[in-house]
Amino acid sequence: MPGLEAFFEPDAVALVGASDRDGLLGRPLRYLTEFGYAGTVYPVNPRYTEMRGLPCFRSVTALPGPVDLAVLQIPAAKVVDTVAECGEAGIRAVIVLASGFAEIGHEGRRLQDRLQQAARSAGVRVLGPNCQGILYAPRRLAATFTAGADGGFAPSTGLAYVGQSGAIGGSVLDLARERRQPLAAWVSTGNQVDVDLVEAASHLLHDDRVDVCMCYLEEVGDGPGCEALARLAAELDKRLVVLRAGSSEAGRRAVASHTGAMVRPSMAFELVSRRWGAVVVDDVDELLDTAIALRGRRSLGPSFYGRGRVGVVTTSGGAGILLTDHCARQGLGVPDLGDGTRVRLAPLVPEFGSVANPVDVTAQLFNRNDQGFGDICEIVAADQDVDVVGAVVTMVTGEAADRLAADLTSTAARLAKPLAVAWLASEEQTRNPKAILRAGGLNVFGSVGALARSIRRLAEAGPQPTPVSPTAERPGPARFDRGKLLGLLGREVVTEADGVAFLDELGVRHPRSLVARNADEAAAAAESLGGPLALKVSSPDVLHKTDVGGVRLDVAAADAGRVYGELVAAAGRAAAGRRAGGPVSTILVQAMAPAGTELIVGVTAEDGFPPVLTVGIGGTAAELYGDVASALAPVDPEEARAMLRRLRGWPLLAGHRGRPPRDVEAAVAVIVAVGEAAAVLADDLLELEINPLIAGPAGEGAMAVDLLVRTIRT
Repeated sequence: MPGLEAFFEPDAVALVGASDRDGLLGRPLRYLTEFGYAGTVYPVNPRYTEMRGLPCFRSVTALPGPVDLAVLQIPAAKVVDTVAECGEAGIRAVIVLASGFAEIGHEGRRLQDRLQQAARSAGVRVLGPNCQGILYAPRRLAATFTAGADGGFAPSTGLAYVGQSGAIGGSVLDLARERRQPLAAWVSTGNQVDVDLVEAASHLLHDDRVDVCMCYLEEVGDGPGCEALARLAAELDKRLVVLRAGSSEAGRRAVASHTGAMVRPSMAFELVSRRWGAVVVDDVDELLDTAIALRGRRSLGPSFYGRGRVGVVTTSGGAGILLTDHCARQGLGVPDLGDGTRVRLAPLVPEFGSVANPVDVTAQLFNRNDQGFGDICEIVAADQDVDVVGAVVTMVTGEAADRLAADLTSTAARLAKPLAVAWLASEEQTRNPKAILRAGGLNVFGSVGALARSIRRLAEAGPQPTPVSPTAERPGPARFDRGKLLGLLGREVVTEADGVAFLDELGVRHPRSLVARNADEAAAAAESLGGPLALKVSSPDVLHKTDVGGVRLDVAAADAGRVYGELVAAAGRAAAGRRAGGPVSTILVQAMAPAGTELIVGVTAEDGFPPVLTVGIGGTAAELYGDVASALAPVDPEEARAMLRRLRGWPLLAGHRGRPPRDVEAAVAVIVAVGEAAAVLADDLLELEINPLIAGPAGEGAMAVDLLVRTIRT
C-alpha cells in the first residue's frame, strides 16, 4: 500500500459532497479556496455545475485531471461505493468525514468492515471514518470541517498534533493559536479503519518541519506499534507528548492480584513511553504546555530541566512561598542560592525584599526599574544549583506588565536554562502581556500549582535519549525456558500449593508445605512438618484467602485437624455467598516462615506491552498502603535496588530506629528472577504475584509465602 504523502502534499483535491453553505458543511470548500492552497480543487456534487467560482462535477469518475486526495463529506451509506469509484479514478488517498460506522454499534461495524474491504480492493488509503480530516501548514492544506481551523494559517512553530478525537483536536488547534504557537500539522484519525495514529505520527516525525508531535489516544490497541513510535522519535531526535484518555479503572479487565489492583491501567503504556523519552500528560493544557517547552529544548543544552531544582523569583513573598510548597509536593528542590548569587542580587532587590530562594523583588522594584526583573532571573539562572527559573508575577498590570513581559521574553532567549512564568491576575489584566510571552515561546500558567507540575513533568522527561539503531532492543533474559515454565505452571490459575516447582525453578525460597484434603491428612502433615504452622485454603476459586477467613497462623500441630474443618467451612460459606465455585476441601499446611519485612513482588501484562514488574510493601494491607514502584520487565539488580529505594517503606528494609537491616540482596534476586520469568512468559502471562515475600535479617535470605499466577492457556 502507498504511504501518506498524498494526504499531506496533494497537487489536486476532490471534495465529494461539496457545499458552499455557511457553517460546518461549507467549511471544507471555503478552507481549501481561501487559505492559500496552491493545488487544484474539484468540487463534486451532482446537483451543481458551479460552486464558489469553480466548475462542479457529477462524480469523481468525471473529473478532468488526476487527483491525489478525495475528501468525502457524504452520508455513511454512500461512502463504500464512492471509495470504490475513487479507486477506479486513480485516487489513492481518501478522507472519510462521515460518522455512522463502528462507533454506533453492530450495523455500523458491518458498514465499516465493508469500507475496509472496498478500500483494500481498490488500493485506496483511508483516513477515518468519523474523523475531522487534516491540516498541513507547509502546503496551506485544510481538508477539514473543524471550526478550529478558522483564521487560516500562520508561520508554524514545529508542533504537530495527531489524535483519535476530532473534537479534542479542534480544541488543541484553537488553544495552540491562542498561545501564539500555530501547528505545522494536525490530523484527526477517527475510527482508524486504515491509517491509524501510529502511522500518521510516524509520517510527521519524519517531516523536517516537525520537532514535537502531540498525540491524543483513546484506544491503544497496538502496544508494539506505540513502542515503535516512541522509539522512532528518539532515533530522529524528535519528541512525543502523549495524552491518553480511558486510563482509569472503569472498563479495566478484571484482575485477581493485589498488584493488578494497585497498578493503574496505563502504567505499561507510560513506562514504554518514558523508556524512549516520550512524555505522558494528563490534560489538554499540559499537552500543549509540555510540547511548547520541549520545542525549544535544542537551545537549552543536553540537561534541559536537569533535576528540576527551581530558582523562584516573585513579585510577592506569599506567592513565592506558595510555589515553594507546590515544588515540595511535586518532589522538586528549591535550593539555597550560593553566596556569589546573593551578592549579585543585593543591589537589584529592594530593601524589603529577599535575596534568598524564593527571591522576592516586591512591588517596589516596578516603581524604580521594571526592567530589573529579567536581570534578577538571569542571575538566579546562573546559580550552579538551579536548573530552572520559576517566575511568579502577581498584580503587575498595564504598561508595566507589557514591559515586564517583553523583558522576560528577551531574558529567556539569553538563558542557558529554561524559564517558566505563572501570572496571577485576571485574564482581562494579563491578556496582552501573556500574548507577548507566548509569542516568544514561553509558557504562562494561571497558578503556581500548574507551574510546579509542569516543571516536574519536564524534569522527569529529562534529555532526549541517545538515538539508537532501529534494531536495538533491551537485552532479553536467557535464564529460563518458556516451555518449561508453562509446563511447571500447568494450569490457568496457580497458587502456592501448585507452584512449588515454579518457585524452585526461579530460585525463590519458600516454606516447606504439604497438601491436605481431609482432617486426617492435615493432622499427618502437621506431624511431619512440626509446629508452628500456617494453614490456608488452597483453591483457584479463593484467591484472596484472608478475605474469607481462609488463613490461620501459628497453629499447633495438635490442632491441625480441627483447624482444617474450620477453614473448609469458612470457604464453603464464602462460596455460597458469592454463588461461585465448587466446594473447597484442599488446605495447604505450611511451616511458618521466619519473621521479617513483608514485600509484594508482582507482574501485570496486557495490551501487548512488555510486562510491568511492581514491588512494594506487602502483606494483607498492600492495597491499603499502595506503596509500590514499577518498571518494565526484565530488570537488572541495580534497577531492582532502585525500585526498593523508591518505596516510602524503604527505611523498614534499610534498618529503622535501631532495627536490623533486612536482606535486601535476597529480595533483589527474587525481583530480578520474577522479572526475567515474566519477560519469558510474555503474552502467555496475565499476572504473577508473590505476596508476601518476607525479607529476613541481612544474610538470612527472603522467602515467598504466597503465590498467584494466571496464564492464558491456548
